[in-house]
Amino acid sequence: MNLSEMMKQAKEFQEKIGSVQSDLASKSVLGAAGGGMVTAKMNGKGELIGLTIEKEIIRPEDAEMLQDLIVAAVADGARKASELGRSEISKLTGGLKIPGLS
Repeated sequence: MNLSEMMKQAKEFQEKIGSVQSDLASKSVLGAAGGGMVTAKMNGKGELIGLTIEKEIIRPEDAEMLQDLIVAAVADGARKASELGRSEISKLTGGLKIPGLS
């Protein structure tokens, strides 16, 4: 394989990676805490795009618990978004670990 072909393949791969990353923005995952009383909707890029809190747990005396549940739900969503991203990139790379993409 000559250098020109290698450069062409590298460019095609880079375009595929860009496409996967764009697709991740349109996918979403739900993180949850407190048995689903708090849910965090994240896009595949790990950005928080929605937060739902069941009304029955919104009480001033339980503010600290609610704060903890929100943090836990967002962390769960971020973990799931990260797993989604790794899964999508893995499909493209055939499971090959490429620094900066995993």
